[in-house]
Amino acid sequence: MARRGGIMSDQLKEEIAKELGFYDTVQKEGWGGIRARDAGNMVKRAIEKAEEAIAQKGHS
Repeated sequence: MARRGGIMSDQLKEEIAKELGFYDTVQKEGWGGIRARDAGNMVKRAIEKAEEAIAQKGHS
């Protein structure tokens, strides 16, 4: 069976949700319980983290 979900690992999603302060909602209601704004902020933060990781690789 194909796995839906995609690029971000569950661990990364949980880490970002904790950073942004809505992980408690995820625990209570699942990922479908978060607001669209929270989901958008999560994607933005994931992109920032990826860019930071790329920048660090470039300087090593």
